[in-house]
Amino acid sequence: MTADRHSDPLLDPLFTSDAAADAFSPTARLQGMLDFEAALARAEAAVGVIPAHAVPAIGAACKADLYDLGALGAEAALAGNTAIPMVKHLTRTVKAADEESSRYVHWGATSQDAMDSGLMLQLRRFLDGLDADLAALADGLADLADRHRATPMVARTWLQHALPTTFGLKAAGWLDALGRDRQRIAAARTRLALQFGGAAGTLAALGDAGPAVAEALARELDLPLPALPWHASRDRITELASSLGILAGTLGTLGRDISLMMQMEVAEAFEPSGPGRGGSSTMPHKRNPVSCAVLLSTAIRAPALVGGLLAAQVQEHERGLGGWHAEWQALPDLCRLVAGAARHARETIAGLTVDAERMRANLDLTRGLILAEAVTMALGDRMGRMAAHSRVADASRRAAEAARPLRDLLAEDAEVVRALGMDGLDRLFDPLRYTGAASHFIDRVLALHRHQRRQQN
Repeated sequence: MTADRHSDPLLDPLFTSDAAADAFSPTARLQGMLDFEAALARAEAAVGVIPAHAVPAIGAACKADLYDLGALGAEAALAGNTAIPMVKHLTRTVKAADEESSRYVHWGATSQDAMDSGLMLQLRRFLDGLDADLAALADGLADLADRHRATPMVARTWLQHALPTTFGLKAAGWLDALGRDRQRIAAARTRLALQFGGAAGTLAALGDAGPAVAEALARELDLPLPALPWHASRDRITELASSLGILAGTLGTLGRDISLMMQMEVAEAFEPSGPGRGGSSTMPHKRNPVSCAVLLSTAIRAPALVGGLLAAQVQEHERGLGGWHAEWQALPDLCRLVAGAARHARETIAGLTVDAERMRANLDLTRGLILAEAVTMALGDRMGRMAAHSRVADASRRAAEAARPLRDLLAEDAEVVRALGMDGLDRLFDPLRYTGAASHFIDRVLALHRHQRRQQN
């Protein structure tokens, strides 16, 4: 990453993605505002508000690399926002090339128009990169779910062994949640619209031409035209931020599960390995869950950022004081973090090592106790549920105390053998025979995933 992408070259490569860092770099922030200014000139010339000859000079000056970011930042510290010095420097640059054209820079607009519309362009670029990672992650999860639909493993509730499940169903659960996240983000994206209202949201400076300029500007920037300017109505921002916060939680759940499965005592799945990845500065044997750490740290940090943006939604009258300013760093920070988590999740799932034999072996750790419910349900058909539950619970207690397989204890119970038979007892202790509708649920999630892919293509 270049220094311009963000301010911390030591940590940004860990916690964000190149695409997000590019989208929210200082240069990208400035270029977004300049793209607004160039498009505004084209739109106003098309409607006849400014002369057409002013457009080339303004457009030629709307290039971020022409300006000193440090100087703009120093002036913004006094002006209160970045657009005010940007307009001054842009006007000066245009004037040096064509004094007449410089009269029409930023014609009829206000600082927030440039900043918010520029942000919309940044967000569009960011969301393109994020969705590419999420699409690849979804495809990877779909592949895991399908390939491991019959890979038995322990289902854990309250972190304890519960019943058999399949790794395919676990992957399908991650995929299903991710699908909803992508739908929420896509819906929020449709409401990211042009900001153009002038000083107080009326476009009064443009007279009767205001609506026509707004329509032309929306076309130039390829942004939706809202019903009216939204300077103080920040629900568009908080909707996207909330959706990103929920996504952070989904990715955090994936990270939590995989990190627990990576524990040596469990050893069922592992992040990809490679030179320099997941090592320890002192313990050569370590294989640390690096990506999971990023997913979990993002899930920890995102809610505070989302909460700040929700608090900032309350703004005063036609343009707010302080609330708008609170968005400027919080939203890019949230976007960068979530993009980094999405990148790590994609890479982890693409290279995940799955130990199916260890998953199967872990099912036997309780010596068959994990299938006590299966036996109870089968016996319940013969002797009633409560009597069956009592009988299996007693056998389970004695099996645990004696460290013996539950099947052996039940095989010594003549009434159980009469009810189930030895072959029936053996079948009940096959974990794959007690995964219920797991395969059916996987099929449903995969069908939803295929449908979503068709819609997006």
